[in-house]
Amino acid sequence: MRLVLGWKCPHEFLWVIKSKTWCPKDGLEERVKGKGLIVRDWVEQRRVLAHPAVGGFLGHCGWNSGLESLSMGVPLLAFPMDAEQPLNAKQVVNELKAGLRVEMGGPSGWGKLSIQRHSISNGVRELMGENGKKVRITAEELG
Repeated sequence: MRLVLGWKCPHEFLWVIKSKTWCPKDGLEERVKGKGLIVRDWVEQRRVLAHPAVGGFLGHCGWNSGLESLSMGVPLLAFPMDAEQPLNAKQVVNELKAGLRVEMGGPSGWGKLSIQRHSISNGVRELMGENGKKVRITAEELG
């Protein structure tokens, strides 16, 4: 819920929400109107990532998502949660230098991670700003 409450980002975005019930509908679409599009359904991720308007991809760094993003030359904003995702994020960010990692806190209970209210927005700003320029170039070269 902090992700929704803290969403203030100057960049245009497409936000695909897997579950129709995960994110409340209480005015979120209206708050982001003109800046973003929220889709509460399945999308063909590779097709979206292949679009030239896509400047970055916020993802959990699952194996498929990471490969799809990098194969399209799109840098990752890594938001790993469990399983192999932290290792994949580490490889993308530290080894390949084709992404940045969302600032996260420690565990807040079994299977949950703590995230500050503005971590995602700050990460997007960094990825799309001057600090993320080298990362974007590297991702494009990998694609």
